[in-house]
Amino acid sequence: MADVLIVGAGPVGLTLACELARYGVGVRLIDRAREATQTSKALVVWSRTLELMDRMGCTAAFLAAGLRARGATLRGGGRVLGGPDFSDIASPYAFGLMIPQRDTERLLAEHLREFGAAVEREVELTGFAQTPDGVEARLSHGDGREERVAAPFLVGCDGAHSAVRHGLGLPFRGTAQGDDWLLADIRLDGAGAPPDDEIAVYFHRDGPFVIFPIPGGRARVVATVGRADGRPKPDPTLSEVQALVAARAGPGIRVSDPVWLSRFRIHERKVSEYRRDRVFLAGDAAHIHSPAGGQGMNTGMQDAVNLAWKLALVLRGAAAPGLLDSYSPERNAVGEMVLRNAGRLTVMATLANPLAQAVRNRALHLLLGLHAVRRRMAATMSEIEIAYPASPLSVGPGAGRRWRPEDAAGPPPGAGADPRFVLYAADPERGTALAARFPGLVQPAPRNNPEPGRLHLVRPDGYVGLAAGAADWDAAERYLKECGTV
Repeated sequence: MADVLIVGAGPVGLTLACELARYGVGVRLIDRAREATQTSKALVVWSRTLELMDRMGCTAAFLAAGLRARGATLRGGGRVLGGPDFSDIASPYAFGLMIPQRDTERLLAEHLREFGAAVEREVELTGFAQTPDGVEARLSHGDGREERVAAPFLVGCDGAHSAVRHGLGLPFRGTAQGDDWLLADIRLDGAGAPPDDEIAVYFHRDGPFVIFPIPGGRARVVATVGRADGRPKPDPTLSEVQALVAARAGPGIRVSDPVWLSRFRIHERKVSEYRRDRVFLAGDAAHIHSPAGGQGMNTGMQDAVNLAWKLALVLRGAAAPGLLDSYSPERNAVGEMVLRNAGRLTVMATLANPLAQAVRNRALHLLLGLHAVRRRMAATMSEIEIAYPASPLSVGPGAGRRWRPEDAAGPPPGAGADPRFVLYAADPERGTALAARFPGLVQPAPRNNPEPGRLHLVRPDGYVGLAAGAADWDAAERYLKECGTV
């Protein structure tokens, strides 16, 4: 019997399965589709996700397959307004890694196989019920076979139309944005094409137009094409895309070699809770939002990383079941922030009133002339500023913040198959003694604290759990007792 049944083998489900398998947890990862996605879909992996991939052990493969975007340039009213330089991101990965979702899924599936696990395809969740000790699920296989399985936990990573969310009866509240959008994965040529390491944003009077670089000399074009009226429309043609490019970015760009032409609408929806007892939601099953900023897939993958170490510690008996209570409030707050930020960007980009457009362009030109604004914009996009200050796991001034990777001496906290807290303190003897009293929760060797006069317990996902004074060992012991089972 698997310890965790995961429904949905997109990037989020694959990330969760990889992390749980790395921690020695038995997983089943099922997906009703016959094969993995063959389109590019989500395109960018941001800095914080790459930092977490270091802990997973798969960053190198992604860096080899992706293209590093060095910044974004916003244009409007016939001039450059400015934009963030990603080299300002305070991370070892000061760029946006452009990589098609099909490659993200392929690389994660390969990583999962290293732990002896794999995706079970053409297997659909048809129902489930919770019991005091777990979840009983009904599965339907592609060959017609029906199966009943039991697992201590069930996680829905099955997208916007999640069967798990529907089974829980959780409302998916939100709205649809009012425009129709065009998407084209194509090749761009000509003197007017932006550099292949730049995200190019054009604020045109008829609507926004964005070019994202893709590895292999390709690009994605996204633009509004009028107000949505609810009627189905055929996929765009290459000539339609060429006309749109010429109108909004200038005549010096030629388009060719389309591999994906589509239309879509932006939906912004979210659940208010990510957990019901032994059933959890992650990724698009819990939140969908505008693609502005490229946060969706990254937020979902970080949902998975957050949940994985908590499930692992509870399943192995090192942590109390109450540790799982922190997942929903932590990720719910992040989901709210990402949805709000993406929505604001979309509203700003889709202003239709000419006077409002002129005011927007003037304001952006002034603001983006300030380095502090550009730096903050880059940090927000990269997700390195995500924190959990209001979490029940965050105790003390500064708790909940990201522990900078460069402050981690030796292997990153959480590396290997043992998710434990890392103690940063000035007294190695007392630190070693404390760790010995909580062997399932704390790595045995404390590390020198880069912040003099402070004591920190850093979670397996690289966020500060406890922040205390250097001599406040009682606070550290209380914290670990509340997390643990002793």
